[in-house]
Amino acid sequence: MATDSFVLSGHHIRLEPLGHHHLDALALASAADPSLYQWSPVPQSKLEATAYINTALAWRGAGTAVPFAIVHQNDNTVIGSTRFWNLERWSWPSAHARHARLHPDACEIGYTWLTPSAIRTAANTEAKLLMLTHAFETWQVLRVCFHTDARNQRSRTALERIGAKFEGILRAHRMAADFIPRDSVRYSIIAAEWPEVKQQLRRRLGID
Repeated sequence: MATDSFVLSGHHIRLEPLGHHHLDALALASAADPSLYQWSPVPQSKLEATAYINTALAWRGAGTAVPFAIVHQNDNTVIGSTRFWNLERWSWPSAHARHARLHPDACEIGYTWLTPSAIRTAANTEAKLLMLTHAFETWQVLRVCFHTDARNQRSRTALERIGAKFEGILRAHRMAADFIPRDSVRYSIIAAEWPEVKQQLRRRLGID
């Protein structure tokens, strides 16, 4: 099943299934500078981290998300979180080659945040490489999409830098982190674009 637990390992970080054992480390990771997270739903206490993990695990149990803790490889420190979510399984006709697949046909990557010391390091780039590789090469999805608050210029710039394509702005799309109707900027990468995006990500990590 697409929502089975699995670990994605890279040189700098690994993505391991989010669980209650990450509670203390997750709360600590987001405690350094709350002002960095004005556009994202990031837990700011143990109480909030508990609810955050409970929601993520409920979504995983429902088959709609695969949440991860982002862990630094060198010292096993939890430096943030991310997840696959909004997993889409399309209703293919029985004669189609993709009929009755266990894996999603499309998905979203989101709920991504890093502790301040990990921002502007290789962590986010490698996390995206690991997740996109899994999505396009293991699940063989047709599209991965991303949404970010229209006010979050840092996130928009980061998505454009990895090669995601701007699709438009969805007005009053979701509740924002500051509890107002949020305009979301939508980006996507489709399967045909993945080889070029992969090469670009590897280049940014100094792999090629």
